[in-house]
Amino acid sequence: MKKRRFVMNVLLITVLAMNFAICASAADDEKKTAVSMVNDAVKMMKATGKVKTLAAINDPNGSFVKGEIYVFAYDFNGVIVAHPKNPKLVGKNMMEVPDVDGKFFRKDIVALAKKKETGWVDYKYKNPESSKIEHKTTYVTGEGDIAFCCGVYK
Repeated sequence: MKKRRFVMNVLLITVLAMNFAICASAADDEKKTAVSMVNDAVKMMKATGKVKTLAAINDPNGSFVKGEIYVFAYDFNGVIVAHPKNPKLVGKNMMEVPDVDGKFFRKDIVALAKKKETGWVDYKYKNPESSKIEHKTTYVTGEGDIAFCCGVYK
């Protein structure tokens, strides 16, 4: 009986470990997609300019949207200049608007972009696909006077 319980526990642990590995791999793939999409937005801005790039990002059916993964952008004052999932936000200064835990994450986003550094910023945000507040990590880079961002929900 003890041997059978031991075997069942080993099988359970193996299945859980495999599920964890699959989830971790999917999260890594989503992060790679976010980085790639931001890099594509930067390349487009260098090639075609800010106006065309922001218009492309604002297109909810465009190449900068892949389900719940999408590029959005701020100017260096914290004004949203492109958001394909919530166009009502475009033109609004969001710098002093915290997430549900009181984190002013946009200050971190703009600070990274101003330094022309890349990095990830963690916060909570409403997932447009699930309509639930979820943990989100957003990849950020600056080009010109724009903070290009793309996040994944975790």
